[in-house]
This record gives sequence, structure tokens and C-alpha cells, in this order.
Amino acid sequence: MQKPTKKLDRNALQHYASMLLAQRAMTSGELRQKMRLKAIDAADIDPVIAQLTEYGALNDARYAEAYASARKENQRFGQARVFRDLNRKKIPSSLAKAAIELTYSGTDELTLIEDYLLRKFRGKNLSEFLAEQKNLASAFRRLRTAGYSASGSLQVLRRFSQAAEEIHEDDLKEDEQTD
Repeated sequence: MQKPTKKLDRNALQHYASMLLAQRAMTSGELRQKMRLKAIDAADIDPVIAQLTEYGALNDARYAEAYASARKENQRFGQARVFRDLNRKKIPSSLAKAAIELTYSGTDELTLIEDYLLRKFRGKNLSEFLAEQKNLASAFRRLRTAGYSASGSLQVLRRFSQAAEEIHEDDLKEDEQTD
């Protein structure tokens, strides 16, 4: 059985929030959610967040830029995936869009897609591997999950496989509208 959480007053809440931020970077939305579970009075949360923001310990714009950059460079994710992840982390849409635009400006999506494919399927001859319909479909789904556009994904897949020619971009219009 789980023991009940100890409720914290404003000073203890300030200490708790500082401790959480010392462990890892967080967004104000994530921190607010965690503090809501611990606070005696919910009115104490906003002043604590304001104070941490004033001190520079909490900065959603800086967090969004660092997050977008890391996902682009390390996981090779596309813009749509990074945007979804930032929204899940409770970053306001305007900040997320600005961070993504800054991070991905001057970047060719087709090059990112090709790098992603080469990395995910390293050790395989992509032309042979993608000749099979099931592998081509799997690669396409993987690219879409990674946040790349359907048209860009198809364009790169067509470089490696003749089977990708059979997939028409018109068939994917409704797929892109669901994003």
C-alpha cells in the first residue's frame, strides 16, 4: 500500500521545487504538475514558479530550444515529433514553434530523413532492404513516427526503392491532415 504524500507549505514547496530542478531540467508545466500533488495550498504554486523563473532556474524557452536541438542532433527526429514531445511536456505552442523554427532553420529535411534511415538501418543495403513491400511500409511508418512529412519521406524512399514509386502522394493527403 502506498503511503500518503506529505503536504508542503510554501517554504518547503520552494525547497522541493529547487530539489527537482537540481535533478533535471523541467518545464514550468511539469514542475507545476508535480508541486500540485505536494502543496497544502495551490495558491503557493504560482509564486514559487515566478520566483524560480526570476532567478533563471526555470526557463521554458531555453528548455524548448535545448530539447529541440538535442532531438534533432541525437535522435534525428523531425519537426512534428519534436513539437508533439514539447506539447506533451507542457510547453506553450508558441514557444515550441519558435524553438523548432530556430533549431531547424537552414536544415534540409530530406538530408535529415536520409541520415535517419541510414542510422536506423545501418549495416543493411537500403536498396535491397526496401525492395520488400513490408520493409518499405515499416520504414515509411518509422519516418512518420519520427516526425517527418509524408512527401519528404516518400521522396527519400524513392531514392532507394522502385517500390516506393507505387505509393502516390495523393493517397497520403488525409494521413498528413491527421497530424
